[in-house]
Order: sequence, then structure tokens, then C-alpha cells
Amino acid sequence: MLKELRKKKNAKKVWIILSIIIVPAFILWGSGSLIRSKEEATFAGKIAGRKISFLEFRDAVDATRNQAIMQFGDNLPEIQKYVNLEAQAWERLILLNEAKRRKITASNREVIEQIEDYPFFKTSKGQFDNRLYSQMLQYTFHTQPRIFEEQTRQNLMLAKLYKEVTNSASLTEQEIQDEYQKGNEEISIYYISSAISDFAKDIAPKEEELKDYFTRNSIQFKQPLSFNVEYLAAESEEKIRDFARGTKDTNLSWKETGWFSQTEAIPGIGWSPQISNIISKLETGKYSAIIQLDKNYYIFRLKERKEPHIPEFENIKDKAGQAFIKDKSKAIAKAKIEDCLKGLKELSQKNPKAVDFDKTAKEFGLKSGATGLFKFGSYIEGIGASDSFWLKARGLKEGEFSQIMEEPAGFFIIKLKEKTQFDEKKFLNEKLQFMQKLLDQKKQEYFVKFIEGLKRKAQLLF
Repeated sequence: MLKELRKKKNAKKVWIILSIIIVPAFILWGSGSLIRSKEEATFAGKIAGRKISFLEFRDAVDATRNQAIMQFGDNLPEIQKYVNLEAQAWERLILLNEAKRRKITASNREVIEQIEDYPFFKTSKGQFDNRLYSQMLQYTFHTQPRIFEEQTRQNLMLAKLYKEVTNSASLTEQEIQDEYQKGNEEISIYYISSAISDFAKDIAPKEEELKDYFTRNSIQFKQPLSFNVEYLAAESEEKIRDFARGTKDTNLSWKETGWFSQTEAIPGIGWSPQISNIISKLETGKYSAIIQLDKNYYIFRLKERKEPHIPEFENIKDKAGQAFIKDKSKAIAKAKIEDCLKGLKELSQKNPKAVDFDKTAKEFGLKSGATGLFKFGSYIEGIGASDSFWLKARGLKEGEFSQIMEEPAGFFIIKLKEKTQFDEKKFLNEKLQFMQKLLDQKKQEYFVKFIEGLKRKAQLLF
């Protein structure tokens, strides 16, 4: 334990923005942790062949939760269901493993100075307050001092790893200007669209067509490993144990989830890859250890399981029909706009000024239109995200039309309508501040790729 911390009052400021060390993963999630049982002989997962115990994983989840408290403060309850603490805990463990491999450490002095510099442990006069520190750990973080101090040491190690990994990140003058233009230059376009949905309504596949389609594409209908599970839920671990022993009237009863796959949320409970992994290892009729998820405790019994399989056609007919219609209408939409592009090119070769998007679109049974001015990163009504359209239009010359662009909604051909130029004087005035913001973003993106590389290298197994 860092006993000196209780005596110190002043230290230099070393505020570290923890939000850039671990990149949040946003998917529906209820924060949870796993409880070890005496009979437990399994482990939470493996990193580069090393077994990670449930206790070590739980500690990582706790550290990640404390980090979220520091990052989001009073807003945490509102966004907690969207923050995947488990995913961040695994990232934390992988990064700590890499930091130790690189022999990155944090001294007791650094830990003391960091904790003393956290604003939430200071009085209104800006001084570290030992009583406030103890109260915050007890009532806000629900963590013992020595554990919080070790988490702080790890956070410092991660900050040093971040700095070491991203230290070489840099920007060229062209990159800075290009990114500034994205946020300040507006573009409008003319377009011809061949929407997939426009052709779906006229497609009515026959039974034989569907069977043939299903046979040729059966692998895409393969069903994943799935389970039907019974479970008990209680406010405390002891209530579940009392129910199992039959020693008390706990008013508990078994509930059934119904079928769900390993990649889906557990019906009535929530999404948890770790719990799904535990269930996947159970034999039919066997029970799991007691598991804590949010404020409740659970025990699971595997009632039924289905191995990955391709279902019979009759059981998947409707889904096959939807897929057939989607593929068929997409093929029609693509063929239509290819003919349209061919027609535009023929017109342009004869007389570029004679190219009329509205007239040509009607000739080929397609829609046309024009947008108002939009920026990169915006949404274009009736079309979708603007990024690819902005980038494509930016490179077009006046009167020039694009090749076919494939988007989720269908296919497009575009032509530049108007482009506003960014203010160069304003750019020069804002350049330094913008460059720093852009460099920070680049470092974070670089670090995200670094994390993904570590994950592959670590061969993370649940």
C-alpha cells in the first residue's frame, strides 16, 4: 500500500485523459462481473496462451468501470448500458500484457502524484484531501485504496504505452488542408439513382426458383451454435445457495430463455459473450457457477443445444425468399444503371453539353435529382451518408459525371452542381489548433489499429 499518499498534500499536476487510452466499444451491454466458486475449474479466457482467471478478469472489469466513472462522471448511469465493460476489460489486459513485455513501469512516486492531481480528490482550494479521497473510494468507486492505487499504476503504464506507440504519428501539410476542407467546404450534386427497393416489389419468385437459390447459397443460411437455457436470478448469491439447499423459502423459480445463438443477447438478461461462452461449455443438464451480472446473481442450466447447421428448406423458406428478392432486385438495379451509364457516355461523346441527367434517367426508368449544399460527414436526405458522394464529387470537373457508385441503398451516377471554397485566411488563423486536434485523432486511430493487431497476435480465446 502507498502509505505516503495519506500524508502528502501537494504534488505537480499530471492529469492524464484516460478516455484516449482505452477506446470505448459501444454495443448494448449491462456491466457485469463473474464470481468464482469453490468448485470452479475453468478460466475466463487466454491471452497468448496464458490463462486469465475469472478473478483477474473481474479485477480488469472493476478497473475499467472505475475508469468509466472518472471519464463520464454523473453521466455514467445514462450511457452505462451502451458501454461494453467486458470488451474494454479484455483490451486492458492485452495492453497491460504488452506494457509489461516492453518493461514499462510506473513508480510509487508517479502513482502518488497522479492520485493527488485528480480534481475529484481536491478541496475547493485545489488541495488534495485525504478524507475526501477515502470517501470517494468508499461511496463512488466502491474500491479499497490499495486496489485503486494499483489500478492507477496500470493506467500510468497504459498512458506510457500510448505515448510510446503513437510518438511517431505526424501529419503532412496536404493532410491538414484536406481534412480542413472536409469540415469547411460544401458541395452539391446532380444524381441518377437506381434504388434496390424500387425493383423489389415486382419480384415474385416461384417455389422452384427459391429451392434452386437455396441450394446454390445454402451456406449463407447456416445457423450458429444456439442454446435453450434455464436460469435462476436473485439479488444475492446466498439466496441462490439457499434455494439449491432447500433450506429457506426464497420465492425463486426457474425461468427459461428460449433459443438464442452464441452471438445474440441472452433473452431476458442481456448481451454477454463471456456468459455465452460459459454456457457453450456446459453439458446438457449441467449447471454453471454462480455469476454476477449488474446487481443480480444468476445460475444457468443448459436445457438444450443445437450445433451449427444448415436448416431444411421448408424451415427457412421465408428467409430464403427475402434473400432471393434482395439479390434479384440488386442485380436488376445494377443492370439498369449500367445501361444508363452507357447511354450517358454515348451522349457525351457526341456533345458533352447535351448530357441531361433528368431526361436520361427517365429513358432508362430511373430517378434523378439534385441536392443542396452539404459537408463531408453529413446526411443527404433520400440518399444517405454524404462521405463517399462528397469525396467523389470533389474530384469531378465541371460537366463531368462519375462512374457507378455502389451504396447500401443502390447505385448512383453523380455530377458536380456547386462547390464552395474554404476561407484560406480563416484556415491559417485556425491551423495550429486544428492541426493539434487532427494529430490527436490520428494518434487515437493509430492506437486502435495497434490494439487490433495485439488482439490478433494475442490469439484471444474465451
